[in-house]
This record gives sequence, structure tokens and C-alpha cells, in this order.
Amino acid sequence: MCGIVGYIGKKRAVDVILKGLSYLEYRGYDSAGVALISNNAVHIYKAPGKLSNLKEILSQEKEENINANIGIGHTRWATHGLPTEVNAHPHHCNCGSLTIVHNGIIENYKDLKPDLEKKGCKFLSQTDTEVAAHLIAHEFADTKDLLKAVQNAVKKLKGAYAFCVTHKTMPDRIIAARKNAPLIIGVGEGENFIASDIPAIIEYTKKAIYLSDNQVAEIKTDSIKIYDKNNNLIANKIENLPFEPIALSKMGYKHFMLKEIHEQPDVVRNVLIDKIKSENLAVVLDDVKLSKEQLTKINRIQIIACGTSLHAGLVGKYIFEELTGIPVDVEASSEYIYRNTIADENTLVIGISQSGETADTITAIKQAKEKNSHILIITNRKDSAMARLADSLLPVNAGIEVSVAATKSYMAQLLSLYLLAIYMAENSTKCNNSSLIKEIKKELLTLPSKLETILNDTKNIENIAKKYSSFKNFIFIARGINYPTALEGALKLKEISYINATGYPAGELKHGPIAMLDETMPVLAILNEGVVYDKVLSNCEEAKARQAKLIGVTNFIDEKHKNLFDDAVIIPEIPDIVSPALNIVVLQLLAYHISEYLGKDVDQPRNLAKSVTVE
Repeated sequence: MCGIVGYIGKKRAVDVILKGLSYLEYRGYDSAGVALISNNAVHIYKAPGKLSNLKEILSQEKEENINANIGIGHTRWATHGLPTEVNAHPHHCNCGSLTIVHNGIIENYKDLKPDLEKKGCKFLSQTDTEVAAHLIAHEFADTKDLLKAVQNAVKKLKGAYAFCVTHKTMPDRIIAARKNAPLIIGVGEGENFIASDIPAIIEYTKKAIYLSDNQVAEIKTDSIKIYDKNNNLIANKIENLPFEPIALSKMGYKHFMLKEIHEQPDVVRNVLIDKIKSENLAVVLDDVKLSKEQLTKINRIQIIACGTSLHAGLVGKYIFEELTGIPVDVEASSEYIYRNTIADENTLVIGISQSGETADTITAIKQAKEKNSHILIITNRKDSAMARLADSLLPVNAGIEVSVAATKSYMAQLLSLYLLAIYMAENSTKCNNSSLIKEIKKELLTLPSKLETILNDTKNIENIAKKYSSFKNFIFIARGINYPTALEGALKLKEISYINATGYPAGELKHGPIAMLDETMPVLAILNEGVVYDKVLSNCEEAKARQAKLIGVTNFIDEKHKNLFDDAVIIPEIPDIVSPALNIVVLQLLAYHISEYLGKDVDQPRNLAKSVTVE
């Protein structure tokens, strides 16, 4: 959460910063600001709301004030204080010489604040970040060295932070520091960049240094010096960035979300390539470092994740238990970390996160590592903090996902869980599902073409979306492996349209939720031909008897039930165990088109951020 961009070089800093921040708005868009140093003066510009508000302010500013070659910028997701101009970053010391932008939470800011107030600091905002600005300024007053000031200050900070600091008297450098929050340094020629994520700098450089926890960096136009927590200078480890600038283009689609939904057939191909070559050949997962002996000893699997990734994990539970016979617990990371969880060296702990920087999941993974469990990470970012904690890694290869609401990364997570379950079953002496495994592999290989069948003709889904866009509440129901699909479909609708949508196991409808049903409460049922089909149909009959509008998402409706549904979306034929990968695309499209009809901000829904780096 929160986007940081810093620049020092020959270009006009404000242009680089604003463009970078526009690619980071998915990390927060409550407010935005920049601090520039020009003509021996610091110029700070801030605005509540979207980045466009800040751009409007800067467009009216005198050229000499913004024609700087050094600056830092920020787009905020509010944690402390309302999203107002005064709470927006950058923050500064009382004299205005020192400025800071910050991502994370300084947990001990209330403890530090009284002492700083006694020293004469005047606090203007409600933020924790302003404490860091005053603290570093006091250290600078003693050392007259910005690097040393930051190094001294961070030793007094607790919590999570990634920040950039500038000072008027040292306009040739930016100091950056990181602990439990992502920060990268883009390496250029005669210029350097700092950002909280790759999209901000990929247009300018393909080389970067990933700061690690407790490191502090001094960045100048022609040098980068990085120091460890003991203030020792360490060697720079420059890595090549994995993305292309074209990934940040909408490619003619109205929204990034729609583009990313339509990218899913190719995402599936990217996930499967070199892993499944044929239904008759074993799955290959080179980055999974589990020997056959270790696999034999695993007697429990724990999946920990948040949000959409949690729903992928719930689908994974069905797959693992069906194919491996190993019991699986799936738990929200935020709950996992606050209880005494049962795990040991025979427990496989799977952490799932699109960004690989989800704070709750990182904390949970660290706890599991302390119990000697094998840590396997499924993430879209193999350069992330979670990936660096992994004993085994499954990078999902979904590419940059700009829209805040996850779509293609969810698909990639699902596919990765199928692959992992098959891999574990094929390498286990206990496996007795060889025919089912072969069927799943065959279906996964044909999945891209079936997804394209849905995506090539969405008119029916668009019409259903328009018909139901005025409803204020929704219920999603399913059974078995598609119950998590109902949860994810409801979440998508909530996230981007603000309609109150709830997912339920279909059998639970009569145990409470049925009280809400009438003609104002649409019920969307996911039902695929298989063992639970007739049971879900019975639950649909119960809903219809209460006058609820009924939408079916299915691969089969028999003749006697064809008039049961007010509307239906028919997906291609697919076995029930693989059907979540098709059903979710229908629900993503339905949520998208409802939101679009309502005129909502599809890619940047209110109050949300894509990478949640605070607990």
C-alpha cells in the first residue's frame, strides 16, 4: 500500500515522478504529493484524492519551482489520519528543509512523539510518518549528514517502513531505507530511481537493486551506496527487471480489469508451459524442492493467504485432499498469526500472495518457519519478500496486474495449485488417482481454448449485468469445489460495484440466509454436472419458491429445469473438479459489466489498495 517514487538525474524530476505514481495508483489513491529541490529551496505540492488533482495543481505552478532534477513523490492509502491535504505525503520537518515519503506503519510513533514535542517539534498532521520526519531532522542537526541521520533514526523506529528522504542542504542525494515493506532502486546512466514497485520505473531502466530489510541506501546521480543494519557498506546486487513497459498499456480495452480478464487464456498457457507437456507425462516443477522422502512424510498442509488468494487456497484444499489424501487447513493470514497454530517439520505450509508483500502473510510465514515447516510460496512476484522466505517457490507468471481487483493472478494461482497437487500425488507412494490425474491434466491443456470460447462472446453476460445492475444485494451459492468460486464472485462484485454480495454454501441457504429472499434479492447459483448438481438444483428451487430472481452459471441444464432460471450462462463442458477455472471468468465479467454500467471506477475502487503491506 502507498506508492513511492524518487528520482535524481538529468531529467525533470516531476515528470518522472508523476508518470511513476500513475503506475502505482493501484497501491493507494487517497491523496498524492511531491517534494522537489530547486534553486536552494524545497517545493512541496499535495492534494487529496486522485493523482489528477495533484497534476492540476502542478500545471498552474511557476516553471522555476518545479524545474528540478531531484524529487520524491507519493500516492497514499490512508492508515493514520483522514485522506486530507495536510495528511498527504511528503511530510517535512518544522523548518521545511527535510522531506520524507513513507510506506508502512511506524508502530512506536506515539512513544516517540512526546519527546520530540518537548524538543520543540510542531506536528501538523495525524500521521505516524511525520514523527519520522522530525526524528531524522533532529539526528541531522547533530550529524550534519543525511545518511548518518537516517541510519541513527531507523534504529529507533519499530514497525514497517519504506521511505525516501531529501534535505535542502544536500540536493545531490536521496536516502532510502526499508524494513518489512518493498523498495527498489532503479539503476540508470547518470540518473537513478527509487520506487515501491517495478511499474513505476520499467519505462526508464531494466536494472534494479532490491533493498533488503534494515538496509539504508544513499542514491546520487552517479552512485548508489547501500549499508546494512550495522552501517557497513555492502556490494550492490543488480538484477534485471522481468517486465516490459507494454504490460502497462490497456491495449485498446476500456479498463485494465477487462484487459486482464481477457489475458487469462495466455496466462494459463504461461503457467502450464514446460510443466505439463502431455496428459501422459508427469508434471515438472523445478522450483519445488521437496524430495520424495519429504513428500512421503508430509501429513498436513496449511494454506495461508488473504482476500482473493484465500479463495484460491480454498479451491486448493479440495484438489489436494482429492488427489493426495493429505488433510488441508486453509486460514486467513490475519487469523493464523494470532493463535498457537499446530505445525511441525512434517507440515507443508503454502503461502499465497499476488504481490508477495502481503504483511499478514509474511508474518504468518515467518511463524511457520520457526516451527521448521517446509515453506512453499505461490506468488506473481518471484522478486518479493515472500519469495525470499521460501524453501520452494511456484511463480505464477501472470505478468503485471494493474487493476486493483485481482483476476488473472487468481487464475494463475488456481492453475499453480492444480499443478502442485498433481506433482505431489505423482511423487507419492500413496497415490491411487492416476486416471483422475490424467483427466485433470488433459482438461488443463484444453482450458485456454475453453476460456476463449467464453471471452469471445460475452453479450449474454453483458445483458445479464445490465438487467441486474440496479439491485442492491446479491447472494452467490455453490457446493463443493465451487463454493470458493461463489465467495470470489461475491467479493469481485463487492469490490468494484459496492453492491452487498455474499457467498454461501448452497446447503446453508435454508439455515438463515433464506430469510432475506424475495424479488429484490437475486441469487446466482454455480452448478456443474456432477455429484452435487441435483443438490444445488434443490437449493435453487427453494430460492425460486421465495420469488428470488435466479441466475445460473452451469455447463448443463436438463429439460425439466430449463425454466427454473430467470437467466443462465452456459459454460463449455468441463469436469466438476476443473470447473472453477471457467466459472470464475463468468463471475469476473459479470462484476466488471455491472460496475461499468453503474459508472464506478473499475480499476481503482474506493478504499482499496492492491498490495497490502501493513497488518
